[in-house]
Amino acid sequence: MKRMLARTALALAVGGLSLAATTAARAQFTDGVVRIGVLNDQNGIYADMAGPGSVAAAKIAVEEIGGKIGNTPIEIIVGDHQNKPDIGLNIARKWLDVDGVDMIADIPNSSISLALVQLVKEKNKVAVIATSNSNRLTGDSCTPNHVHWTLDNYSLAKSTATEVLKSGGSSWYFVTVDYAFGHDMEREAGQIVKNAGGTVVGSVRHPLGSSDLSSFLLQAQASGAKVIGFANSGADFTNSMKQSAEFGLTQGKQKLAALAVYLTDIKSLGLTSGQGLYLSEPFYWDLNDQTRAFAKKFSEKMNGAMPTSFQAGVYSGVLHYLKAVQALNSDADGRAIVAKMKDLPTDDLAFGKGYVRADGRKIHPMYLFKVKSPADSKGPWDLYTKIGETPADQAFKPLEAGGCALVKQN
Repeated sequence: MKRMLARTALALAVGGLSLAATTAARAQFTDGVVRIGVLNDQNGIYADMAGPGSVAAAKIAVEEIGGKIGNTPIEIIVGDHQNKPDIGLNIARKWLDVDGVDMIADIPNSSISLALVQLVKEKNKVAVIATSNSNRLTGDSCTPNHVHWTLDNYSLAKSTATEVLKSGGSSWYFVTVDYAFGHDMEREAGQIVKNAGGTVVGSVRHPLGSSDLSSFLLQAQASGAKVIGFANSGADFTNSMKQSAEFGLTQGKQKLAALAVYLTDIKSLGLTSGQGLYLSEPFYWDLNDQTRAFAKKFSEKMNGAMPTSFQAGVYSGVLHYLKAVQALNSDADGRAIVAKMKDLPTDDLAFGKGYVRADGRKIHPMYLFKVKSPADSKGPWDLYTKIGETPADQAFKPLEAGGCALVKQN
């Protein structure tokens, strides 16, 4: 009888250990799903450059990883922050607290992304910031729970200013939108011009949303600068270029350089007004065979549209996140996942090979493009000619100069 009781106790103990091991294995994936939330502007000013296209890009990443990690499915959900910080943070908090979201991707609008990275740090989840430009994301607002993927203000200014200088653009005059974004872009680009031996002959600042920029453009034209740099974006940039074309600047001797303009801006503007403009991006759909392969997958989901750099950044960042989760066999610990994202080299169709630095900055080359003339374009999305390249190790602000506390701790 004693032997029988001993055997029963042993069986129960072994069974308990087996059950505990099974429970621990299941606990590697919170609620049995790897859940990714794409948070962006679905219908407003950032919808073309991110919006539904970013959702399509995230789904391509999921498809490439096989739709699941082991036996654990991957799910994409979507939220529209409407460019309002309170709405964006309320969505994110509900996702993290109630809906079991493990990672939040995209997040255009720096005021939202800067607040959100602190939230994911608090909750020990992950954010992949693809569509915000603020240098602070890898500076004083860096965290061990997020990465900054596509580009930032420094890389845009560095690529454009450096490469245009190489082609003879030694003197600059800036047309700048009068708020923090424009001031930051002008400051970054101006310093890069000066460091490279060029000169800044002056600048003029226009109100946000100004419909008549003629007086500002005439001042830039009269400055005699070899380059007019536009430190504005969106409708301000579009108005700048349309009125520049009216005054003959696009066909004149002065080079026109945009510091924060993207594929869908040029598509909307049109080649007649945009031709000859210099701009920088880290991705272009027609750059090489790999980018064309990604663009083909994307266009099939988006009725023939080509991906922007930001949508490519969502694809690339989500794919690398999933590779890190796959390597860890767990989505439970956000800090551990971001650490693994920094350990693993990056490699995908959109950006090729690269890596993530200690401050969370994704590193890859930046390219200078020139907008084609209507006569040179062979199709509705054939908009750019590649002019130059800033190597990956030079394209972003040096690690020690960013002010990230994570770097100081290393």
